[in-house]
Amino acid sequence: MNDGAADAELDALLGGRRQLINIAYRLLGSLADAEDAVQDAIARWYALPAAERGRIEKPAAWLSTVTSRICLDQLRSARVRRERYVGQWLPEPLPEPAEWTDRGPNATADPADRITLDESVSMAFLVVLDALSPAERVAFVLHDVFRFSFADVAEVTGRTPGACRQLASTARRRVADARSAAAPTAQQARVVRKFRQAWQAQDLSALVGLLDPDAISTGDGGGVVPALPDPLHGAVPIARLYRNLVRYANGTTILERTVNGRPGLVAELDGVVATVFSFQVVEDRVTRIWAVRNPHKLRAWLA
Repeated sequence: MNDGAADAELDALLGGRRQLINIAYRLLGSLADAEDAVQDAIARWYALPAAERGRIEKPAAWLSTVTSRICLDQLRSARVRRERYVGQWLPEPLPEPAEWTDRGPNATADPADRITLDESVSMAFLVVLDALSPAERVAFVLHDVFRFSFADVAEVTGRTPGACRQLASTARRRVADARSAAAPTAQQARVVRKFRQAWQAQDLSALVGLLDPDAISTGDGGGVVPALPDPLHGAVPIARLYRNLVRYANGTTILERTVNGRPGLVAELDGVVATVFSFQVVEDRVTRIWAVRNPHKLRAWLA
């Protein structure tokens, strides 16, 4: 392959990187793991003999299949890794693309590599996906989100197209419940803003009024920073927890931010992002709060 052809091939691969990152993040719920999976797939492409690469008619499709297989393998092994994870595991939260910071010396500043923020990356959606089996998650994401044919999904999972259709159908029913419950985005924003105002005012009764009686708050510190080891249930205990967090954390500022495409909050301690909060709002009440504190999951938020 001459230099011109090699450059064109590289440009084509990098041009399709965004699609690969978007697939991998939805499958894994981790930007770091998604980037590693895509890098692994590209490395496998270049490990092929040049003649074999030349026989592949659609390199982008080949890379999508290989990236998805790598993700499927990671999902299967993640079940074991999660057993060793300290506390609760939550997906990695993402800011608005314009707010992304450089993620280190190997990070690209190209916005094309960033995640497209839509319903399929909301924290509520990703949490439901995480409860699916690896095969169900792959079948649903590839078919329902990225419109892969079931024949292509079968090539990734090693199952028949009919089996993949059934996997996606099962996943679809479970995801539908999370979709139907969510309030419109504008309504979510109003409730989250009221929550922030009540929180900063340390107004316990207002916080309780904004929380569903059966609300659940889950924190992820990863054993690196303090976080509740188990989900906290009930409006009153959650309201007390959040009131005390502000009362005893001097120098904390609570800001309204878009988190995974939905209204959320960010807690900054002395100007540095310490916690990212995602919310599930049903009608006019907060039903779920997900607080990610593990600094390894906040790289996109940290300068």
